[in-house]
Amino acid sequence: MAEVYGPDYEQQIGVARRIMDIFENTEGVVDVDWYMTDPQPEYRISVNRDKALALGIPPAKVLSVVQAAVKGTVAGLLHDDGAKEDVDILVRFPRNKRSQAHEIGGIKLRAADGHLVSLAEIASIGKGSTYHPIYHKNLQPVVYVTGDVAGEEESPVYAILKMNKELEKLVTPAGTNLELFYTRQPFTTKGWAMKWDGEWHITYEVFRDMGGAFAVVVVLIFILVVGWFRSYSVPLVILSPIPLSLIGIIPAHALMGAFFTATSMIGFIAGAGIVVRNSIILVDFIELRLKEGMPLGEAVIDAGAIRFRPMLLTSSAVVVGSFVILFDPIFQGLAISLMAGEIAATLFSRMVVPILYYLDHRIKAEKRLVL
Repeated sequence: MAEVYGPDYEQQIGVARRIMDIFENTEGVVDVDWYMTDPQPEYRISVNRDKALALGIPPAKVLSVVQAAVKGTVAGLLHDDGAKEDVDILVRFPRNKRSQAHEIGGIKLRAADGHLVSLAEIASIGKGSTYHPIYHKNLQPVVYVTGDVAGEEESPVYAILKMNKELEKLVTPAGTNLELFYTRQPFTTKGWAMKWDGEWHITYEVFRDMGGAFAVVVVLIFILVVGWFRSYSVPLVILSPIPLSLIGIIPAHALMGAFFTATSMIGFIAGAGIVVRNSIILVDFIELRLKEGMPLGEAVIDAGAIRFRPMLLTSSAVVVGSFVILFDPIFQGLAISLMAGEIAATLFSRMVVPILYYLDHRIKAEKRLVL
């Protein structure tokens, strides 16, 4: 969805029409429409109050009679034994008596003395056009242009990137370029601007909120590990395999022809907890061997060899458990992230965590010797 903002609403409609042309000429964008209607014919009935009152016909009565003839009035209920509920009995003129202005002018009203007077005698009927609606968002006048995405690229981000190239060339009525917004409305309508909304904005909010939650979780994990190992560098070693899972997640999505969706992000966050757990058992085993008097190099190698089996069993359980939703259209991204992320993180963390711990321990030892 494109939201068009500007200082003049009629010119906003013109800019929106040009943006709609860009939508229609972009490959993969279908069902293009906008929240604007073309002018519609409208008949206005103006009652001559003096004539009407002279005949004893109040203007309110004219309104009620015309509404009853054209729109209809409920005269009662039809009690049908075969229906679940009673049906309204709507009384109004047949269509051929209420479709044209001259036919409406022939509607009869009863004057105070009892004789019938046609509507055309006490009112004039003029033809005009209805005004188009003016939409607002947060008190700012806006024109909406909508579209959908179909084909190989189903994510709106790809269509937005294509259309941005053409939107950058669009010249506004003020002779300036159209300013594009992605996450917020323009502060003022004095300039010409457009904001991308719709599914794109939902996607942005989902990844923004989940990314923030993931950052909070990482900080909490860091604090817990600092309290357990009494070190500020060891938690960094333990958290280092988290980005390594992306080495498996991103290529796996490409091979499966799947998009990185919100469920993929959930799988990445969930897998991070398992990755951290594997790192903890490696570091804990290294420190256990160091307390037993084993040299640092041997302890690191021993941890990578012995603790690989429980790490492999954990990852295998995740892969097997996630396979059942691998072909689900909604949760496929979750399965791909869990399966590919755990495989990559297990293989790489077995090497990366011991090496980083070895380097960290050796650097600390050298600093102690210098001091």
